[in-house]
Amino acid sequence: MRCLGIPSRVVTGFYCPLNAVDPLVIQEVFDFTGKTSNGKEHIWRYHCWNESWMVRKDIGSVCSGPILVKSIRDGDVDTDSDGPHAFGLLNARNTAWVSQGRGKKIKLHCETQPCGQCISTKSVGSDLREDITDTYKYELGSVQEKKALYKACRKINSRYLNAPNSEIDKDLASQRNKSLKDIGIAMKFKMANCPLYGQDVQMNWVLKNLFNEAKDRKFNLCAQAMMYNGCLLDQVWKDNIHVTLGPKEVKTILITIPYDDYGSHLCDHNIMRVVAVSMPERKGEVMMVERDVLVDSLPVKIKILDHPQMKAPCSAEVIFSNPLKEDLKNCMLHLEGYGLIGEPTATELGTLSANHMAQTCVEFTPYRYGRHQFMASISCDKFCNCKGYATIDMGSPPTTSGEGGA
Repeated sequence: MRCLGIPSRVVTGFYCPLNAVDPLVIQEVFDFTGKTSNGKEHIWRYHCWNESWMVRKDIGSVCSGPILVKSIRDGDVDTDSDGPHAFGLLNARNTAWVSQGRGKKIKLHCETQPCGQCISTKSVGSDLREDITDTYKYELGSVQEKKALYKACRKINSRYLNAPNSEIDKDLASQRNKSLKDIGIAMKFKMANCPLYGQDVQMNWVLKNLFNEAKDRKFNLCAQAMMYNGCLLDQVWKDNIHVTLGPKEVKTILITIPYDDYGSHLCDHNIMRVVAVSMPERKGEVMMVERDVLVDSLPVKIKILDHPQMKAPCSAEVIFSNPLKEDLKNCMLHLEGYGLIGEPTATELGTLSANHMAQTCVEFTPYRYGRHQFMASISCDKFCNCKGYATIDMGSPPTTSGEGGA
């Protein structure tokens, strides 16, 4: 779009539901082992779209994302055929259930995450993230946010068309999960390390008894590999733990998921979901806590060895280490960089032995002025998403004689 002279930028939203039957509510279903079985409804870990600015005679200057950004913010979902979908992408409520088999399910006690978090774009003139959530959504719980929600509800669902706000509030509240605090236990997963691919994943499971009486619970835990679009893959790890909490006691349990368990199951996005589900109590209450874990890719380092000059060969060194106890086979080095490399290149590196480092010198010839990124990525039989970046500033083009005026 920029090539056509239309100002635009890429925007990313996190925790965005797609393919929901009801744009206002996304249903997530777990079993008593902690595995997720959602069918066609998924919450994408991130979702990207283009945002552009334009001027129209009928509405003036506007900013448009999936639909007009102002329409999403104000709940005007009838301005576009994709309106309900775009509003639900960033404002849907999440409800979690546990399956009891034969089509029966009960609502879990858990803390669900709001959809459409941390809406972001790249800052102008830097690589920093700029949060633009407030351009798409009013502050959660504010008068403006509720007003936009009521408007959208009436336009999306006909049963709300003439309903008072109190009835919409009551209906939406009935779909929410009850808090863990309602049954006297608070719990969460906290990362104990920032795992790189090849390392064990370690998490602290923190449980707190909020009551003055002892609590005794049995939990099933599991980890599933996940794609960025929320599709769950193989179960990579499972365990069961019997937890006893004294009155007002806080307990921290270290959870370790070995690399040997998850290594061969992760897809290219290196995401897994860890879930703990309690066995049902006498009243049928079931607790659940979950966390998505990102396993960082192995780093690729780039050293620019010369001072880059226009249309002159320049050298760079690409460094990559294999920390695994196994060889990496079919290694390939991919290079690209607009203004620096004419066409993306791929070079075979062969096999990188366990606990060894590869250092490869490459040559490129800058051909455009300006600030560019030199990118190197490594793929092999185990993964294909290890990337490194180096920013190279080729400066501004020289001024021609006679410019600048007399």
